[in-house]
Amino acid sequence: MKQPTSFYLLTDTHFVSKQTWVEGKPFTMRERGDQIALKLSPEILDSFIEMILADDTIDTVLFTGDNVNSGDMASHADFRARLEKLTAAGKKVYVICATHDYCSPNGEDECFQHDAVRYTETGVEPTPFMYRRDLFDYYADYGPKQAISVHKESGSYVVQLGEGVRLAMIDDNGNGRSHCGLFEDGVAWLTAQIRDAKAAGDYILLATHHPVIAPWEVFRHMVDYELYGGYRELSKLMCEEGVRVVFTGHTHVQNIRKYTDEEGRWFVDVATIAAVNAAGKMRRVTVDPEKGTCSIESIPLDSILGVDTGDKSVFDYLYGINFAGRIEQAFPLVKTDFDRFLDETDGILPAEKLRKYKALVKPLLGFVAKRKLSFAAKFGKVWKTLTDEEKKEAKETKLLDVVFEICRHIYPGNAPFTPDTVEYKALHGAAARLDRFVEKHQIEKVQKLIPPGSSLAEMAEDFLYNNRTGDDDTIVVDLK
Repeated sequence: MKQPTSFYLLTDTHFVSKQTWVEGKPFTMRERGDQIALKLSPEILDSFIEMILADDTIDTVLFTGDNVNSGDMASHADFRARLEKLTAAGKKVYVICATHDYCSPNGEDECFQHDAVRYTETGVEPTPFMYRRDLFDYYADYGPKQAISVHKESGSYVVQLGEGVRLAMIDDNGNGRSHCGLFEDGVAWLTAQIRDAKAAGDYILLATHHPVIAPWEVFRHMVDYELYGGYRELSKLMCEEGVRVVFTGHTHVQNIRKYTDEEGRWFVDVATIAAVNAAGKMRRVTVDPEKGTCSIESIPLDSILGVDTGDKSVFDYLYGINFAGRIEQAFPLVKTDFDRFLDETDGILPAEKLRKYKALVKPLLGFVAKRKLSFAAKFGKVWKTLTDEEKKEAKETKLLDVVFEICRHIYPGNAPFTPDTVEYKALHGAAARLDRFVEKHQIEKVQKLIPPGSSLAEMAEDFLYNNRTGDDDTIVVDLK
């Protein structure tokens, strides 16, 4: 009888070594404009590792790319030291890399990171970095040397996870911006590995960095290059060969989506949020080859090693570091201290331009702050369809509070406003009216952002509620 096999999965750890920055405006501004906690990335990763080490029932850990943030060698060295801590405790560690893990001077590999830098108190200075060609050997101890098959050109490999279960770790960094996927010989290798697993009576799971299914409707058309480079081809291969699960990351979005082709064949893309996001989580996965199931859970941090969050949760503490959280926290200052509001959001909003047009911007933001949800409901022409109780709620609810609540769920998933809520009805109605306006006036700049066969109202649904599998944190997939 084949025993179940379990593992932990982390992605987008974006590790930043303490050696690569000092406290000062340059790195603070760099962090503010992002949506991940760069300064605390070592403490956050250490916290997840301690949770893994405390669990003596699971001996396998996966890292699926963007392991470091800027491709610098100091961060790679400190990150690999964490991997060595895991293996020293008897854990099996499997790693693949992605575009944040290397740099490309002179346009080599077409990566968007040309050079790594160290942040000083007043600016930046060059620091040694990792070339893409060196990644495979640098992390060979964490996957390739344990593999039953390796595709060295891409850095991909297959391991035997347990009885009846294999895992293909697909290193899809390609050549950076223009292609993030396997080339022709890599696809042939992967196809052969999937068929070998099936011939041996094993289930096979896939893991790669870039999403195979777009996390949101808007993603399908706006940033196609942010998806796995051969996502159409891989989707077809998975459906044809009956591969049910692919684990992805990159978008920093906690998201589970099911793809079904015209013949009814399907698979599930399990995208995991960045570990260093305010709501960062890791996945705990158990494959039962006897039952033919893959059970997936999510585990957040309830504390950070060496960090006192005061009376705030880990989420609230980290959320206030980056752009959405800082704007939410600072917004009340628009009315009482506009200059301080600009100081608090510097690095996120164009502070100097807003200060220049203060006489116009301040009343405009004040107007936005005063709007109630009823404003959106009336704009969307759904006001008359609401019940008296819903109208009362819409009149009492600030529109900005609803927007901020949506922002809080963009990356963690499981947005809260289901179709039976007044928030959904008001905002969906507003988006539908915008659709009619865009179509009537043929506003091309907006139309270009809408995927074929979709609409602004459909795109809005992704941010209002979970219109996917019902839960972005947990699922049981039938592998048969």
